[in-house]
This record gives sequence, structure tokens and C-alpha cells, in this order.
Amino acid sequence: MAEQAKVPSIRFAGFTDPWEQRKFGDCFEFLKSNTLSRAGLNGENGTARNVHYGDILIKFGDCLDDERSDLPFITDDTVLPKYAGSILREGDVIFADTAEDETAGKCVELRKLPKEPTISGLHTIPARPRFPFGTGYLGHYLNSDAYHRQLLPLMQGIKVISVSKAALQDTQVRFPGLSEQSAIGAALNEIDSLITLHQRKYDKLVIFKKSMLEKMFPKDGESVPEIRFAGFTDPWEQRKLGDVAPLQRGFDLPVNQMTPGPYPVVMSNGIGGWHSKYMVKGPGVVTGRSGTIGSLHYIEQNFWPHNTSLWVTSFNGNEPRFIYWLYASIGLERFGSGSGVPTLNRNDVHDLRVGFPCDVAEQRRIGTFFSRLDTLITLHQRKLELLQNIKKSLLDKMFV
Repeated sequence: MAEQAKVPSIRFAGFTDPWEQRKFGDCFEFLKSNTLSRAGLNGENGTARNVHYGDILIKFGDCLDDERSDLPFITDDTVLPKYAGSILREGDVIFADTAEDETAGKCVELRKLPKEPTISGLHTIPARPRFPFGTGYLGHYLNSDAYHRQLLPLMQGIKVISVSKAALQDTQVRFPGLSEQSAIGAALNEIDSLITLHQRKYDKLVIFKKSMLEKMFPKDGESVPEIRFAGFTDPWEQRKLGDVAPLQRGFDLPVNQMTPGPYPVVMSNGIGGWHSKYMVKGPGVVTGRSGTIGSLHYIEQNFWPHNTSLWVTSFNGNEPRFIYWLYASIGLERFGSGSGVPTLNRNDVHDLRVGFPCDVAEQRRIGTFFSRLDTLITLHQRKLELLQNIKKSLLDKMFV
């Protein structure tokens, strides 16, 4: 007889019945999985598809739906007949039984599978519900902390952590009635769709920014960039970066000497405090001298560049935001040298010849363009983080 379980802190209106609690083995039966590595799979053709544990851990969300076309094919056509009784169906769930951390046991619920027969692959534990569950419920519930924390004391291994079928059998599965399951699944699936939407927008903008950094600054040996704003036709000059925006060392200031004030103290890992004095009249561009090579900070206001592990740019009358994006376009990481913690070689950076527009108006247009693009990227990133936090909160409150 099923044991009655407590109810979650958040429920949809109209649902008041207690949740059920049953042993995993009473809810699911295990299917067979194959041991094919990536070498036995391909992305083009075959008679069957495969679900690999690495994709469950990294690529797939709680439910496998829109990503179905990305499931790889099994190259060897003789494999499928061996798993005739374990061909996957919609509603089945698959656990990744191995990971490098406590994400072992991550699960995916299968929805809208491809037309080809699909089987579960290397380091997976496929399971089929013994009775119907609401669409999306299992994928979200089995990945929630409410369920996953049952697996933590059952995991084995140090460098590689694994979860066994026996461990799963020792867990309890909690669920409400079918209608409430469907309502929970639909709500969380909708949030997942919004997360996917903003993730795609964010990814596209990041790729677009990278492309524009390559096209709006001249390539080596060329006098003008591939893309320019209308009205600017003069060739760009070739100048040494040290003549345009040289680097100077940051100032050493013990942390205990920081005093409350209006000026941000820029440290090697970002803003580290505030000070009542300043050494550099903003705006300014700061990059790491050692350890954090390639990280750039644009500081709009007056600031104190704390720590000699920083380089600070001078602008020599040029547009600050353009200088920031000029530095972003050249890839400072390639100027690191030394064993252990790499150090940015200022002399090599200063000797680099870069294309440079003498017209400050063109500099300003380029600087403004990339800064606005960065603002848009940050907007989508914040929306994405907000949605992820909302989902996490709901997962904590909608399951027991």
C-alpha cells in the first residue's frame, strides 16, 4: 500500500489531495542500455539513434524535446536487434549513472522522440514508468533537490562518481494526482521554453559581438576594416599600440588602508572596495598584468587602480570606449609569458601595430556601438539568470 507523503509549500489552486510516496521499483522497470562510445556514433545517418550520458549531463534539459534532432545515430546497424525489448518510448526516463561530480544521477524525460528507433547508451540507466505520469513531471521532479538529495549518500567513487540501479531502487518517488502532475510539468516546461529562448538570444548576440570585433577593426596588413559606419571613408593609420594607448602599472595599496569613499578600487579580480581618494581620472581601462591576462574592465568614473598586478591605459586624447574595444579585439591572452602564473608582456603589447582611425567621431561611433551591444547582452544574461533563479525556487517549493 502506498505511503502518504507531505505536500509541497506551493500548489496550484484546486489541488488539495495528499501526495503519494512509493518505492522507485514500484514505479519503474529498468531497460537495457548499450556500451557504445562516441566513436560508434555519428551525426549524419543510421537506422537507430542513441542517447549518450554526456549529452544528458551537459546538453539536455529536464525533458528531451526540441533537441531530438541532435540525437546521434548508431553507426553499426547490427546493434539495434540486440535491444529490441528496450527501444525507448515517450515518457521513459534516462539517468546518467556517472559524472565527475554530484551531477551523477541527472535525468532526462523523453518527449517527441525521432522517427528512428532510439536506445539508451553508455553509462545510462533507462527506466520505464509502470503507470502513467503527467507530461514533464518526471523530468523536473527527478532532477529536483527533493529527489536528487536521496541519491547523494548512495553515490560511490572519488574522481568519478557513480549511481547504480540498486541505489535508485532505494529511493522514494513522490507524486500528486495525474492532473496536478500535468499542471506542474506544463508550468515548468513553459519556464524552460523561456530559458531556452533567452539562452539562444544571448548566444547569438555573443557570436555577433565576436564577429563584429573581427570585422570592425582592420585585419593585419589592411588599412580599413571590413565594416564601417556610413560617412567615414578615410584610411585608418597603422600605429604602435604603445603610442595610441600605453599601459602603466597600477598602484600598490594595502587593503587595510582602504577608506570609505566615492571612488571604486579596482583590484585584479574586479571592484574590491571604495576609497576617498583616486589616482586616475576616469574613465579608464584596466587589464590584468599577471594571472588575469585578457580580462578587461571599463571604469566610467574616477578610480583607484589598486595592486601592481594591473595595467591601466592612457588615452592620449582618443575616445576611451574605442580604446577599450580596440584592446578587446586584439586578444591580450596571446601576450602572456612565463612559467606558472603568466605575465602580460607590456613591451610586446606596445610594439603591436594596430589599425587606427584618426577621426575621433568614428572612434566614438565604434565605441558606442559595442557598448550598447554589450548592454543588450547583459540584459539577456540577467533575464536568463532571473528565469533560472525562478525555476530553481519553484523546484524547491513545488516538490517534496
